[in-house]
Amino acid sequence: MGSAKKQNSAARKARIEEMRRAERSRERRNRILTITASAVVVAGLVVGGVVLVRTQSDSGAAASDSKNPGKLVAGADGVSTWKGELSRNHVAENVAYPVEPPVGGDHHQAWMNCNGNVYTDAIPNVNAVHSLEHGAVWVTYTSKAQKADVDALAAKVKKTPYTLMSPDEKQKDPIMLTAWGHQRAVTGADDPNIDKFFEKYVQGEQTPEPGAACTGGLSK
Repeated sequence: MGSAKKQNSAARKARIEEMRRAERSRERRNRILTITASAVVVAGLVVGGVVLVRTQSDSGAAASDSKNPGKLVAGADGVSTWKGELSRNHVAENVAYPVEPPVGGDHHQAWMNCNGNVYTDAIPNVNAVHSLEHGAVWVTYTSKAQKADVDALAAKVKKTPYTLMSPDEKQKDPIMLTAWGHQRAVTGADDPNIDKFFEKYVQGEQTPEPGAACTGGLSK
């Protein structure tokens, strides 16, 4: 039993490392494509004298609902699971999610970097949800969380690919873990359920886009 668990853990680590190598290759290709595409666009604008005007609302406040039929249902193991569909459209505006932190739904086309990134300020939900779509686990906490727990969790996140961490004063529990379609509260950094959640949901079976990049996005 123990040997099988170690083998599974080793296989997962190897798979994540392979994905990280693939990410670096994609980033190099994307930089070249971006530079080339930008040059073509600029040239077209100069020749055609095209002026693009982007209209926005005055405040940029939430103008879209997630429109996800369903609800978050608590499980016997302490993990709540979204029962219903989670939309995955790219939107330009903010989204009014039904739960906090959100477990999925429409999101911005840019993801928050989630390669063990620890953010000391709150991050936009619409970008963090995109990270969840890529298979990341999102650790969030309020000011009620003990500093020692926050520091210990930050250290864990920093050494774990496909994770990110940020404060969220709007959530109901001091410390919460979120993956695409799944969420749970934990009591502190020494809660054994943290390792269980990471083991199951970091690039887990719930991931809509397994292997998608967790770098090359936004770093607030």
